[in-house]
Amino acid sequence: MLNSIIALVISLVLTGLILPWFIMVMRLHHEGQEIRDEGPKWHKKKSGTPTMGGVVFILAAIISALGVAIWQGQVNKSLLILLIGLFGYGLIGFLDDGIKLYFKRNLGLRAWQKLLLQILIAVLIVGIAASDKFKFQLFIPFLGQVSSSILFTIFVIFWLVGFSNAVNLSDGLDGLATGLSIVAYGTYAYIAFKQKNFTILIFCMSVIGGLISFFMFNHKPAQIFMGDAGSLALGGGLATVSILLNRPWSLLLVGIVFVLETLSVILQVISFQTTGKRIFKMTPIHHHFEMLGWSEWKVDIVFWLVGLVGSIGYLLIWG
Repeated sequence: MLNSIIALVISLVLTGLILPWFIMVMRLHHEGQEIRDEGPKWHKKKSGTPTMGGVVFILAAIISALGVAIWQGQVNKSLLILLIGLFGYGLIGFLDDGIKLYFKRNLGLRAWQKLLLQILIAVLIVGIAASDKFKFQLFIPFLGQVSSSILFTIFVIFWLVGFSNAVNLSDGLDGLATGLSIVAYGTYAYIAFKQKNFTILIFCMSVIGGLISFFMFNHKPAQIFMGDAGSLALGGGLATVSILLNRPWSLLLVGIVFVLETLSVILQVISFQTTGKRIFKMTPIHHHFEMLGWSEWKVDIVFWLVGLVGSIGYLLIWG
């Protein structure tokens, strides 16, 4: 347990030391977020806010987790898979953010380019797991444990791509995705501790440390956004953790807000294309509540509480 606390502190301190400098450099070079034209009009005032802050806490988490693992002699393929899940999806986000900043637009990688890269990272993770004699078993409701490398690979691709994008969709308000991710990673840290899986525990605590520091600069009014570099990495990391803990379905409750954000977009598109009517005033659903007159802080707090209730509910029933 002490090792995981050390990992958290290292990541927290590194992020806290580097982030102010990172913000200053981004401002000096006028590298700021381009706000989507389709978003709420009052978000336009956020245009120009430094972005790509996820780069800082992701690298801090990797340095912390890897450093503590080397110190404790716990470097293994599970840690490699976790770091690839975090870094790989973070790299995709970094490319996406970089294109947006370079061309001064709110669109980065094309959808097919992002999807292809996300699939490649997922396949790489499955390949490393296979080399470590990982059991390709997946629990399917009403069917039980199913052993199939093909089915497992398809599921891993769907899970990593789906949840990396789900966290990305949730990153639309100051501090929202950061707070939700702290709750989710904290839940998995607890599960890893109970299972005595110290590799995953150290990894989760490293991410939490970076997020806590980042939140100090990301809550409303945000001094910096995490960008796709942060949100895609966090989603990829969460999906990877849930799979390695052999509890993938837990993410439906632990990450319930991420699921609802994604469902709101899917339902909105289906409804508009089939009936010409919109279910929500705006999606993802956090914008719907903004349009109803909720302040950003109110949306954040309510959504964080929903995420916390989902996590506690999972732990009470299946934890």
